[in-house]
Amino acid sequence: MKLWDKGFSTDKKIDHFTVGNDRELDLHLAKYDVIASKAHAKMLGKIGLLSPTETDDLVRELNAIATSIKNGDFVIEDSFEDMHSKIEFILTEKLGDTGKKIHTARSRNDQVLVAMHLYLKDELKTIKTETKNLFDVLISLAEAHKEVLLPGYTHLQIAMPSSFGLWFSAYAESLIDDLYFIDAAYKVADQNPLGSAAGYGSSFPIDRSFTTKEMGFETQKFNVVAAQMGRGKVEKATAFGMANIAATLSKMAMDICLYMSQNFDFISFPDELTTGSSIMPHKKNPDVFELVRGKCNKLQSIPNQLTLVINNLPSGYHRDLQLVKEIIVPAIQDMKACLEILTFSLKEIQVNDGILEDPKYDYLFSVDTLNELVQNGMPFRDAYKKMGQEIEAGTFSPKRDIEHSHEGSLGNLCLEEIQKKMDNL
Repeated sequence: MKLWDKGFSTDKKIDHFTVGNDRELDLHLAKYDVIASKAHAKMLGKIGLLSPTETDDLVRELNAIATSIKNGDFVIEDSFEDMHSKIEFILTEKLGDTGKKIHTARSRNDQVLVAMHLYLKDELKTIKTETKNLFDVLISLAEAHKEVLLPGYTHLQIAMPSSFGLWFSAYAESLIDDLYFIDAAYKVADQNPLGSAAGYGSSFPIDRSFTTKEMGFETQKFNVVAAQMGRGKVEKATAFGMANIAATLSKMAMDICLYMSQNFDFISFPDELTTGSSIMPHKKNPDVFELVRGKCNKLQSIPNQLTLVINNLPSGYHRDLQLVKEIIVPAIQDMKACLEILTFSLKEIQVNDGILEDPKYDYLFSVDTLNELVQNGMPFRDAYKKMGQEIEAGTFSPKRDIEHSHEGSLGNLCLEEIQKKMDNL
């Protein structure tokens, strides 16, 4: 069944090419098409295009479809083009002519749009929750290991003392920045496009304010052409939000891979969180974190992929827009998986608390030793020259009893302040 069927068949090769994997992807969206259809049916009843009995019958059957989706019983067979045609078929099969009336005053274009907006709202909330869960683990680890020193690097060269408290809480606070973008994407998604029909509105006296309230949107996308132009744009906003989280996770995964290396030996994980080699019995490979790094690097390409699909399209609907679904839906699943596995794995991290006992890290303390000379009255440039000469001569003696007290330093992590920033989100 096709919603645009005019009574003649389409070549199977054309059908396969144009439908693509919509049936599979629509299983993620079908729940939301039902939510929108219920709101639409109630609105049609409110304005008198459906009788009270017809409205009640449609809502009842749509609730039954929602239950089948929730239970995993809803399928979209090859004889149906997408979720919309399957749902309308069920309604018509159950209710006859009443089922055929559900498509009154709407188009498949705004059906897809509103289902995607509702889907993205839910998924963005889930991503935000999963990000907060990871944040909580990182803040907890920062507190637990705030006294354990860690080498800090610039240019991958030994630089200055850091700490596990700084390292963990740095990623925690970075996630707050990422969630600002997620909130922005949510604001874009929280606009009701239903009622824009094919992109130019309808001659029916529909009540868009009613459906906006019924579906829980903050507002509506008022201009019907603007609503249609939002196709691809709301997905792109979501992709930018995820790309920011992915950049943070990828960087942390890279740190973890480095720090697990025997050349660093800063951290380790239980055997069950690592993998072995087919020929090297000593290996404990960070496969989980390498895959997080790889998947998150792919996620950072999603905004560009979407741009290349929707760029330079004129206003109005174009079939190109179908392709954004197959980009954004799998990306969301990957984003959630990476957040979940990092949260799960980091709870088991094991920290080496004697890293800086190795003499090769003595030079980490050169700046603090220099600063003590300055605090005792020596001009900075003279202290810098003196320190350089001692290092060159091999007579440098590090000051290890360092004191960093300003906000955000290893002696004053400001974990409570960082927590408050997250709470405000």
